[in-house]
Amino acid sequence: MKITVVGTGYVGLVSGTCFAETGNHVTCVDIDEQKINKLKAGEITIYEPGLEKLFTRNLKEGRLQFATSLTEGIKDASIIFLALPTPPGEDGSADLKYILGVAADLGKLLQPNDYKVIVDKSTVPVGTSEKVRETILANGAGIEATFDVVSNPEFLREGAAVEDFMKPDRVVIGTSSEKARKAMQRLYEPFVRQGNPILFMDEKSAELTKYAANSFLAVKISFMNEMAVLCEKLGADVDMIRKGIGTDFRIGKHFLYPGLGYGGSCFPKDVKALVKTSVDTGYDFKILNAVMQVNMLQKQFFISKISQYYADKLAGKKFAVWGLAFKPNTDDIREAPALQVIEYLINNGAAVCAYDPEAMENVKKEYNSKISFASNQYSALEKADALIICTEWNEFRTPDFEMISTLLSEKVIFDGRNLYDNTMMESLGYYYESIGRKTVVRF
Repeated sequence: MKITVVGTGYVGLVSGTCFAETGNHVTCVDIDEQKINKLKAGEITIYEPGLEKLFTRNLKEGRLQFATSLTEGIKDASIIFLALPTPPGEDGSADLKYILGVAADLGKLLQPNDYKVIVDKSTVPVGTSEKVRETILANGAGIEATFDVVSNPEFLREGAAVEDFMKPDRVVIGTSSEKARKAMQRLYEPFVRQGNPILFMDEKSAELTKYAANSFLAVKISFMNEMAVLCEKLGADVDMIRKGIGTDFRIGKHFLYPGLGYGGSCFPKDVKALVKTSVDTGYDFKILNAVMQVNMLQKQFFISKISQYYADKLAGKKFAVWGLAFKPNTDDIREAPALQVIEYLINNGAAVCAYDPEAMENVKKEYNSKISFASNQYSALEKADALIICTEWNEFRTPDFEMISTLLSEKVIFDGRNLYDNTMMESLGYYYESIGRKTVVRF
């Protein structure tokens, strides 16, 4: 099949590459000429494990192409995916200007006798598919029967997006058109050969399913973060609580790890958007309002551990920060808890030297003159008063503690991801603060 993907961000580039991997001919379109030139030259523009290998292969085989012209990009395409940004507005609502802008352009380009399926791949509010359809019709003439608009939300985990796309748990497709249903069925059949379902439903239900999924996961994370705070007050161990409830098949073990709160491009934006949708309908979504508050407080809870240890006297202190991305295996720093920790430290007169395997270039764009960056995790520690861990990259899990002891001015670690065993840290003589567990005191 010939596919067009409009937008070459995280969702667009992963989707386009993976569609090409199953033999489709894919053209990815973006107005960013510099980005398109890089992609044409074989330079991948995001970090995602496993993506570069597929990208390079399909680019070489000619199944994956790139263009800045929408007219050129949709020529001969049977399915057009809209994988465009939907940034949150000040009120939490998703901004549809990019999607509706492309929809308006499509209205001028679609031809009466050339049927195409237009697919909303971005995370969009309920009713967007109808808005896209209306916008296309308002900008075209005589094309009512030549297209259908479908909702096909993505469920990609950053850091595991290629695996998620190639072997999805489920594919959700919202359409009321039998013709569009058959086209989407054909497109996705190679990805569900192991028997996982393609779930067809109406467009509004598909749009709401995406928000429901991310919001529910945010609820689980926030619940465990509140449990972690309670554990510290009661002297319980949140790791034991996690294991005790995670083995219950009704609950499951995923998303039960306490930490600094959720971040990234999806959870914060989607929870806010679902709350805004609820407000617009006159419904007070109490659980999600509480989730947003807990997520904000969790970062403050961790920061307070650092502040209390130093009796609010951070000026002149130096801190090493391991991890800048909002989660491991990505370079995405959107809503990353590490940035809020760093902001607090520098606003209170402390110096910060940070290290992250992938996300440093993105952070330099915002903090280049405010903090320093290390070439590796250990050089960040030199003469630092403490180590602060904000992202659970695998290389941080079993470090050389002898080297850490030598480089740090004091053997102090604030661990926002519970990477290390308390008994081990006590035997090594560290002051060790984690989340929802007993504080290890050196003295």
